Amino acid sequence: MDHSGKRVNQADIAEAAGVSTATVSRALNGTGIVTPEARKRIDAAIAELGYMPHGAARALASRRSHTVGAVIPTLASAIFAAGIDAFERHLNEAGLTMLLALSNYDLDIETLKVRRLLERGVDAIALVGNAHSPEVHELITRAGVPYVHTWAWSPDAVHPHVGFSNFEAARQVAHHLADLGHSNIGMIAGIAKDNDRATQRVAGTRQGLIDRGLVLQDNQIIEAAYTHAAARQALRTLIKDGQGRPTAIVCGNDVLATGALIEAQAHEIDVPGELSLTGFDDLPLAAHLNPPLTTIVVPAEKMGQTAATALIAALELGEPARGQQLEARLVIRQTTAPPPPKHN
Repeated sequence: MDHSGKRVNQADIAEAAGVSTATVSRALNGTGIVTPEARKRIDAAIAELGYMPHGAARALASRRSHTVGAVIPTLASAIFAAGIDAFERHLNEAGLTMLLALSNYDLDIETLKVRRLLERGVDAIALVGNAHSPEVHELITRAGVPYVHTWAWSPDAVHPHVGFSNFEAARQVAHHLADLGHSNIGMIAGIAKDNDRATQRVAGTRQGLIDRGLVLQDNQIIEAAYTHAAARQALRTLIKDGQGRPTAIVCGNDVLATGALIEAQAHEIDVPGELSLTGFDDLPLAAHLNPPLTTIVVPAEKMGQTAATALIAALELGEPARGQQLEARLVIRQTTAPPPPKHN
């Protein structure tokens, strides 16, 4: 509203900016060509008059809401927060607003959140991973909006992906430990239910050990929630048998690895002299632990930016989003070393 209490409309903006109402409409809806000079005058008029466009009317007129939905498992993980922050920033640069929902690693909740976002008219949607209920893609198909899966990659995937292979990344870790000489290797994995990333990391670890003629025994794998406390309990279980305990433990992410490291130090187990530990994600803390953590560097920010770029392009071109494979690489720090001599 202006200072008199009257609601400001596009005609008022056009008059103040010295342009036509059609030019104002194009500038507000992101359609057609508007010269930089005209856009600058329109922005100044909007700021001066306090114009607030009616979102529902704009969406109805343009058939676009200028919003993009994203459903991620949690914001409690710094790695998801970094990715979604980059995603939002890149959308914002394109004049789009992100609507965020959390699934809490529950596919039924994810389906409900996808439905709610589509009911609110999002123009596109981003999901995490490959494991989704069939209804999710049915809803997206009926809505006719572009979408992209993140945090996963498969060369034969049916759906567009922007991410990396969790399987191949975990395989790198297994190769590293086996090549150091470890043969008794355990794993503290994330909970596999409704989490294909955790499942693929276990599968990749198994395959990496098979590549080196080794086996990841079922009794050497413990699933744990992504908390330090759960990781500490898992490590206590794995080291109960002093003589047969693993000389190396693969952790499903850096939170689990940090918890395992804390517990090992509480038991005065030398890392890496007696026990090697690996993580997955490369959280900012990982390089500053004592000792610094060997882990997989996940390109979270690049993934968020690339996913946003894919959806922006899909909206502009009116076609499905295009996927892109990213690299997750092993960074070797100081929590891994050859096993103690008696285990060689």
